[in-house]
Amino acid sequence: MEGKVESLWEEVRELTLGTTVDRLQSPPTPLQFLRDFVSQSKPCIISNAISHWPALSLWSTPSYLATALSSSLVSLHLTPDGQADALVPHPSQSSLCFVSAHVQPTLFPQALDLIRLPPSHLVAYLQQQNDCFRTEYCELESDCDAHIPWASEALGCLPEAVNLWIGNHLSQTSFHKDHYENLYAVVSGEKHFLLLPPTDVHRMYIKEYPAARYSYSQENGEFRLEVEEPERYVPWSSVDPCPARASLKQESLKFPLYFNGPKPFEVTVKAGEVLYLPSMWFHHVRQSPGDGGCTIAVNYWYDMQFDIKYAYFNFLQSLPCRSIDDQTIPEGDREDDSGPHASSNHLNSRFSGDESATNNVEIHKDRDNVQVHERTFVLDSSMFV
Repeated sequence: MEGKVESLWEEVRELTLGTTVDRLQSPPTPLQFLRDFVSQSKPCIISNAISHWPALSLWSTPSYLATALSSSLVSLHLTPDGQADALVPHPSQSSLCFVSAHVQPTLFPQALDLIRLPPSHLVAYLQQQNDCFRTEYCELESDCDAHIPWASEALGCLPEAVNLWIGNHLSQTSFHKDHYENLYAVVSGEKHFLLLPPTDVHRMYIKEYPAARYSYSQENGEFRLEVEEPERYVPWSSVDPCPARASLKQESLKFPLYFNGPKPFEVTVKAGEVLYLPSMWFHHVRQSPGDGGCTIAVNYWYDMQFDIKYAYFNFLQSLPCRSIDDQTIPEGDREDDSGPHASSNHLNSRFSGDESATNNVEIHKDRDNVQVHERTFVLDSSMFV
């Protein structure tokens, strides 16, 4: 089965995806967007789609943002190293856990200062998601569009959520996927994406990790890693695509399907550009700040269609893959994955990356229960095995 899965990775690139992400110099028509990109689950970068936004000139000035949001209390995400919704060493076991950031309600001007001038002991990131742009940052709504018109017409709906992201070069997001059609507009700085299509799910080495959370003490400036009680497990990608040079060989041995397979699509989205990221595409994100000392983006989440492509995806990730179920790693290089939640094929039928941003209780909290037009579908992985 492994050889057939590997041939799928090559075939989807030959038939439709190619080796680079398409760039459009102007916004597509709704028909072109639906026909050439949405229906083919194919990402693209669009220039000159938000050139009319006042935000492009206003938000690069920190004083403008601090004044407009002078009394706004926002959800500031704090970590010791910029790694949130990521895998870190378990505090009491020789294994890994999935950690979420400490979320601190903070006045926006103070939050912006922590991002632009980061202290040595923490990394701050405004990444609340959960429709935060229309709730926590509504004073800025007139600076950009409420939706992307050609995307809304093509998809037949308005966005379910609009989110604002403000961070610096220290923050990055590990590989995950979302059940949304994503229009990601960069306003200041640059975003650097690694992308893999849903066909490459086995290359992500999904397994379940115990959920944990950072707790930050303002008194002593220290973080404490706390495992959630009662115990909860999160399906997440095990792959770090950018390991330190000293550990590259070990990582390649642990995750050969990723490091020896087709290269991920690498794209940089600059200020004024929009990335269309199709639903269920795996993505890893880094960022570079703009003139104002931070990276700012607005993204629009549109409901995906739970159609035959979704059923095919669930069937695909339920298939066994020997390199995942029986990784031939030298004994000295293997981390302790023993226990009832060690990697196994049945875990691949679970969602990968669906527990991202576990602090967001409305939209992102539990995507094993996916709400579509106010109807809840409980997605039982046993249906697809």
